[in-house]
Amino acid sequence: MDFSFLKDYYMFFINGAKITILLAILTIIFGVILGVLLALMRISRNPILKGIAAVYIEFIRGTPIMVQLFIFYYGLSFVGITFPDISVLGSNLNDLMAGVIALSINSAAYVAEIVRAGIQAVDKGQMEAARSLGLTYSMSMRTIILPQAIKNILPALGNEFIAIIKESSIVSIIGIHELMFNNSTVRGITFRPFEPLIVTAIVYFVITFSLSTLVRALERRLETVD
Repeated sequence: MDFSFLKDYYMFFINGAKITILLAILTIIFGVILGVLLALMRISRNPILKGIAAVYIEFIRGTPIMVQLFIFYYGLSFVGITFPDISVLGSNLNDLMAGVIALSINSAAYVAEIVRAGIQAVDKGQMEAARSLGLTYSMSMRTIILPQAIKNILPALGNEFIAIIKESSIVSIIGIHELMFNNSTVRGITFRPFEPLIVTAIVYFVITFSLSTLVRALERRLETVD
């Protein structure tokens, strides 16, 4: 194997990793916010909210992420939603936001089920005790239930975040210059089909391993606090 091409094309992998990390961070933020909201709707006593959340989750989990990506890629401009025509590390902002929205919408469905399971795993007596002390439902959920649920579901959330990083490679099909897209570019320029894939795999591993280490450290931190 010959990796001499790296001295000329290493920036392709660095810039691709930057876009991949940016995609993952934005997806995690929006996916968790929407996922928590959906989880609360899912356990709500309001049948309408519960039904909307259930349909959303089942539809998103039951359709391919590639289809969802194309729906948002073409659909945003179709309904008149556009972003400034600027470049972010070689990627058009409109394309980048379509990828972020699609990944966030998809991730939220899985985060919702993880959070719902975590909430339901908390002893129901916790909510009853909080309400008996005069706390409202929302205050009880925010200050008593969710903190305990998050600690319980942190490993599952960590796995979902790692999945987001790996699944973000799919946005290369809409021209976002993330790691996999730039890998294909280097392979085409150098006519070396194998070595760039090895480099790409190593970069993905470094990113996901770093995230796994961070999640484990956070878990230990929470256990120490207890």
